[in-house]
Amino acid sequence: MEAINVNNSKAKRHVLLVEDNPKDEFLTLRALNKMTAGLVVDVVRDGQEALDYLFAENQFQDRQETASPGLVILDLKLPKIGGLEVLKRIRSDPRTRLIPVVVLTSSDEHSDLQTSYELGVNSYVCKPIPFPELNQIIGRLGQYWLSVNSPPPGELQ
Repeated sequence: MEAINVNNSKAKRHVLLVEDNPKDEFLTLRALNKMTAGLVVDVVRDGQEALDYLFAENQFQDRQETASPGLVILDLKLPKIGGLEVLKRIRSDPRTRLIPVVVLTSSDEHSDLQTSYELGVNSYVCKPIPFPELNQIIGRLGQYWLSVNSPPPGELQ
C-alpha cells in the first residue's frame, strides 16, 4: 500500500483505491490528480489489503481506524478476496457501512451490476472507457463524493 498525495498540498481528504492493474491504477490516479487540491489516495492491490486497511489490521494496524477514507474506488476482479466480498464486508460493518463506494471495473456482467447494487454500492462504472472520458468521469465522481456530497453527521473524510 502506498499513500499518494496527488496534488502535493496539505491533505484533507482520503480516497482508497483498490486496484490490481497497474495501468488502471495509473489512469485513475492521473484523473484524480486533476480533481482537487489536498487529496491523498491510498492504493491497495487486493481485496485482503483493502479490508486490512479499512479495519486497521495486519500491516495497517497502526493506521487510525477512525480516519476512514471519504471514498472507496473498488475494482471487482481482485486477487485474494474479490471486490463483491469486500463490498459486502464494508456494508456489513458499522464502522464502514456509510463510506461511499464506487465500483470501477471491467465487468459488464449483469450479475455483478445487480449484486453490487444489492450490496449497497453508490455507483457502478464499467471500463474500458476511452481515456479522455474516463478522466472526466473519475474526476467528477471524486469531486461529487468528496466536495459536493454532504457526508452523514459525524463522519470523517
